[in-house]
Amino acid sequence: MPVREVSSSVEVVTRRRYVRAVHLSSYRSSCRISCADDDLGAARVTPFALDHLETLRAIVDEGTFEAAAQRLHMTQSAVSQRIKALERTAGQVLLQRTTPVVPTAAGDVVLRYARQVQLLAADTAAELGHGARGGASDAGAPPPSLALAVNADSLATWFLDALASLPPEAPVVFDIRREDEERTTTLLRQGDVLAAVTSTREPIQGCTSEALGTMRYRAVASPGYVDRWLGGVPSIGRVDATPMLSFDRNDDLQRGFLRRALGYDPRPPRHYVPSSSDFVRAVGLGLGWALLPDQQSADDLAAGRLVELSPGDVVDVELWWQRWTLASPLLDRVSAAVRAGAAGALLPPA
Repeated sequence: MPVREVSSSVEVVTRRRYVRAVHLSSYRSSCRISCADDDLGAARVTPFALDHLETLRAIVDEGTFEAAAQRLHMTQSAVSQRIKALERTAGQVLLQRTTPVVPTAAGDVVLRYARQVQLLAADTAAELGHGARGGASDAGAPPPSLALAVNADSLATWFLDALASLPPEAPVVFDIRREDEERTTTLLRQGDVLAAVTSTREPIQGCTSEALGTMRYRAVASPGYVDRWLGGVPSIGRVDATPMLSFDRNDDLQRGFLRRALGYDPRPPRHYVPSSSDFVRAVGLGLGWALLPDQQSADDLAAGRLVELSPGDVVDVELWWQRWTLASPLLDRVSAAVRAGAAGALLPPA
């Protein structure tokens, strides 16, 4: 269904206080809309109660109704009643009652809308001088939380530095979801995050996409690994049956490199090390060979602690920043920080 931008007025509720945010940009895919039969196709948004949206966010973030009740300082029964009321408004089941709770397809749509409303409420409160710890009536109120998705190598090398560069007058806490760069857009599409570092260039519905730069990888191993497994000769042609490292079972980077280099699909024994820093350490310890980004391998290559298995043969992964198409000063500041951080750490976009 195509995205249609509509304009409405939304009342932002914060602990018995009402702040009116005008001209909220919403999207057809983010809330329940009924259209008139006129030539202009005028749309009318069916509003959701803001406390119900807050409850939906809490349940998805915490994983259970019980944990959400603790977070919201209310009973589990009250949480359940709110979700039932929200589902009546939506006209569909929004949550699978599993452990952890999982949104349905309709739940993903409403969850995106709920996070958009949360972000706009934080922006409005900040502009009115009622941000976190910004006024007497909001004393002790927590700063807004932004959920972001990022691949492990970016998280380990440059992404946190980018977030740390945000000025202190823009208080925010981050809910960072680590996922493979080919899968971060799934979290964005589901409404779990507001923005993502991804290798997917094409923007998903309701989002924008901009190039961040290129992360370059090289096939490397320790000298000890080369001596033990490759007869002292660092050659990619000799690793088809020797131990290889993978981050997790979704990591196909090494096998894809082997297929391209050797012309067939070998099945070498694999170690799985799902931590970026420990992954690099495992390579240095000689557990296996792997592709490492220049940011994590250049110093060790220069010092002789690592050797290239296929000198000059690199894998370039283009990274993109996808974010919701939503007018938000806070998300704009975060995006600018990510853009600047990537410019200082990655190769320029192709």
